[in-house]
Amino acid sequence: MKVMLLNGSPHPDGCVGRALKEVVSELEKKGIETETICVGNRDIRGCISCGSCYGTGKCVFNDIVNEIAPKFEEADGLIIGSPVYYGSANGTLTNLLDRLFFSTKFSKRMKAGAAVVSARRGGNTAAFDQLNKYFTISEMPVASSQYWNQVHGFTAEDVEKDKEGLQIMRTLGKNMAFLIKAIALAKETYGLPEQEKHVSTSFPDGLE
Repeated sequence: MKVMLLNGSPHPDGCVGRALKEVVSELEKKGIETETICVGNRDIRGCISCGSCYGTGKCVFNDIVNEIAPKFEEADGLIIGSPVYYGSANGTLTNLLDRLFFSTKFSKRMKAGAAVVSARRGGNTAAFDQLNKYFTISEMPVASSQYWNQVHGFTAEDVEKDKEGLQIMRTLGKNMAFLIKAIALAKETYGLPEQEKHVSTSFPDGLE
């Protein structure tokens, strides 16, 4: 079993990196393999809605998005970590996520997901909500903790002093490991939930 972690900070060993390390420690104690990929310092452009991925199953821009895609397909869980900029996640990270989730056609059903955010002071919950939407539109169960998955500080050293924040990360790691194992057992015992054919609602002009 494996979890892929995306560090959306331009500083791999900064606040987000410190928080993710705490999660990784607990996952690995529970026998879950992990891989952390730093993406916040990469040059990643946004989606241009060209539709090329409909036919190819990959993004037209052959960069780190296409490199990460097979790792995501193989993973049992995904954790997204981001610093908070103006009450939202790092734009470089969201460029990647928009393209990664949209261009890949493999099923993400029942892969566990979790978001981790870091701010000096405020805006954490808005960014946290933003990132969780990638999971909840993809039938990915969200792993939770004892509080919203956030740490506070301006540096990694500050985060070390956020004892509650680090405890939240440890609890998240334990809960993510449990969720992944529980899903695997349930799939083996009961199979996946029945899936209906997708319905897309588009209202014609004048319909009230």
